[in-house]
Amino acid sequence: MLITNGIIIRWGETSEVLEGKALRLQGGLIDSIADEEVLRSAYPEEEILDAGGQLVMAGNICAHTHFYGAFSRGMAIPGEPPADFPAILKNLWWKLDKALDEDAVWYSALVCLVDAIKYGTTTLFDHHASPNCIDGSLDNIAEAVSRAGLRASLCYEVTDRDGEERVSAGIRENARFIEKCAASADSPLIRAHFGLHASLTVSAETLERCLTANQGKAGFHVHAAEGLVDQEDSLKKYGKRVIERFYEAGVLGEKSILAHGVHASELELKLLAETRTWLSHQPRSNMNNAVGVAPVLDMLKRGVRVVLGNDGFSNAMWEEWKAAYFIQKDHGRDPRLMSGYDVMKIAVENNSRLATQTFGGLRVGELSPGAAADIILVDYHPITPLTAGNLPWHILFGFREGMVTGTIVAGRLLMRDRKLVSLDEAEIAAKAREAALRTWKKIL
Repeated sequence: MLITNGIIIRWGETSEVLEGKALRLQGGLIDSIADEEVLRSAYPEEEILDAGGQLVMAGNICAHTHFYGAFSRGMAIPGEPPADFPAILKNLWWKLDKALDEDAVWYSALVCLVDAIKYGTTTLFDHHASPNCIDGSLDNIAEAVSRAGLRASLCYEVTDRDGEERVSAGIRENARFIEKCAASADSPLIRAHFGLHASLTVSAETLERCLTANQGKAGFHVHAAEGLVDQEDSLKKYGKRVIERFYEAGVLGEKSILAHGVHASELELKLLAETRTWLSHQPRSNMNNAVGVAPVLDMLKRGVRVVLGNDGFSNAMWEEWKAAYFIQKDHGRDPRLMSGYDVMKIAVENNSRLATQTFGGLRVGELSPGAAADIILVDYHPITPLTAGNLPWHILFGFREGMVTGTIVAGRLLMRDRKLVSLDEAEIAAKAREAALRTWKKIL
């Protein structure tokens, strides 16, 4: 395929806005970027995708999400609203995950994948929980991802809150799926992490069992210091803070993702930087749960590899950009805080590096020869000059949901002219409503 008649956006150490160029895709990769006339002449038989003057960009990446959280939308738990983060966990999330069956896992994943395609998010790192449907749950989600045509890394969250039998099942599910991904060449778009819930629900014994089962084969994906309760619990039980505990146990490392880190101390940030552990930031979720504002600027200053996720919110990742940008200014009461370049470093550069590492060195999240052909078309017509230098501010103040008109992953067209190619959105939404209603009846 040739992608022609577009304005090509290339992120990197030297970002570029290219006009008059075209992309050639072959074998799931970007084969070349060259003058449009040259490529048309060299490959006259290639299929042409005319971008119609739109922006041609690398697909967005979400470093931490929960597909199953889709079924929380519109669900009204009886009684008084949860007063704090522990109450939110107990009254909403830990009831919802217990109510999921195989069908609900499937459709909650599919609706999120539809959302991702529509909003141009082509790679996702999912963190799953379904205590009454553990065995094979990651295969179920992987099949949904494969059907959608997206790229994802999956894990199952191990936790002590549902008893020993489910601890063992969660450990087995992670270990089995990691081995399957390592051995399979049939699913190049699927990778695995080893999931843990959070320090406050993972005992020392369970943590040791997870480390033994994993044996360094995959990075861990775990919530850390999201709410103060996590730190208080760790100090009370172990005499150390959450990230210190994970460091001493061997959870940290360049393949592991810690989500949130809102209440990380200076020492914990130092440990994250030294171990090159990824720290995923989810500002919309943090605001919704009222857990505080993550010290993102401090993290970046200290060399922490901060990436951007959405914690199950919509996959319109530019909305997460905006939340990350504005919350630091408001919280610090200083308009100089959180430059657009800071957001770009997190959401583009670091997210790309995480995905590239996870997918075995395949460059994901950039437009260059040899990189993954994960591409979106964006219907944005700037009203002021658009340059490589001011692009982050065009995104922050000009981009909107619904501007993505085309989505391609590994060279496969998933959406064209805002119409999904790989999935039937109306059918999925109808069946998801049925599955959600059955799920809700178990809770409400």
